[in-house]
Amino acid sequence: MRGAPRRRREFITLLGGAAAAWPRAAGAQQPAMPVIGYLGAGSPERSAFGLAAFRKGLSEAGYVEGRNVAIEYRYALNDSNRLPALATDLVRRRVALIATIGSTGATLAAKAATASIPIVFSSGQDPVHAGLVVSLNRPGGNVTGASSMSADLGAKRLGLLHELVPNAAHFALLVNPNSPNAEVSTRDAQAAASAIGRQIAVLAAGNNDEIDTAIASSVSKRVDALLVSPDILFTTRRVQLVTQAMRHALPAIYPFRAIAEAGGLMSYGSSGSDGPRQAGIYAGRILKGERPADLPVQRATKFEFIINLQTAKVLGMTVPPTLLAQADEVIE
Repeated sequence: MRGAPRRRREFITLLGGAAAAWPRAAGAQQPAMPVIGYLGAGSPERSAFGLAAFRKGLSEAGYVEGRNVAIEYRYALNDSNRLPALATDLVRRRVALIATIGSTGATLAAKAATASIPIVFSSGQDPVHAGLVVSLNRPGGNVTGASSMSADLGAKRLGLLHELVPNAAHFALLVNPNSPNAEVSTRDAQAAASAIGRQIAVLAAGNNDEIDTAIASSVSKRVDALLVSPDILFTTRRVQLVTQAMRHALPAIYPFRAIAEAGGLMSYGSSGSDGPRQAGIYAGRILKGERPADLPVQRATKFEFIINLQTAKVLGMTVPPTLLAQADEVIE
């Protein structure tokens, strides 16, 4: 009988120790899930392709949405004026990282909102010129990502368009004047046109209505062929853009594959999924503890030239065999 009290004391001590240890064990089994803030300039529907590639990169780095990482989405719905407030909201949410895919404007808004939360971008502009990073190899600060440098490809696009319509005397460049890409795209295209002894007019369109007006003005400007600069507005309004170009029988070359797939005559640019995928990989590496300042900006290495032969036939154009031979894909 004298052993009974001792056993009860041992049992109570054991039970108390287990109770004290249980919360710690439960906490260890349920770590806080990191949250990524996704800041998009367009709509969820138009962002689906880039977002899928971003998620793929995340998974390659070991993160799957809903399993070990959460994503908070904010979309400006093509209204750039909303971006600063949306970025501030994500900062207030105390997300672990902000991802901006396909929009330099979204990246600039995020950078203005925080100097401490890591920001990973994927865009077509030179990030140094845009003021996102101090250098490609050593970004510094809290921003890094991937750039297709699409805004610098105007000379190549003009050369392809000139090969298709060698007798064209007047070209035009469609730009969004509100875009950080506008100045670089304009300067690049003007230099390329001057090099081949051609004239190029600049058509400005900063919203949906202005796209129709700008392309319609090509008639009075006697434009023979059109280059479209890289901008999320033109990507999200690609059907409208292609329809207007067809209405005015205007041969055009676009910066993104998605526009050629929507009926655009030709496109030349980086592989559309590579940049967002690389941004996803970087996001995963940062969540594991790496610093954005130490991750060099990735540059596109693969470029695609797409010809839509169906559109060429509708326009009554014959694509030279030499141009077809350069194409990575011909849509028939």
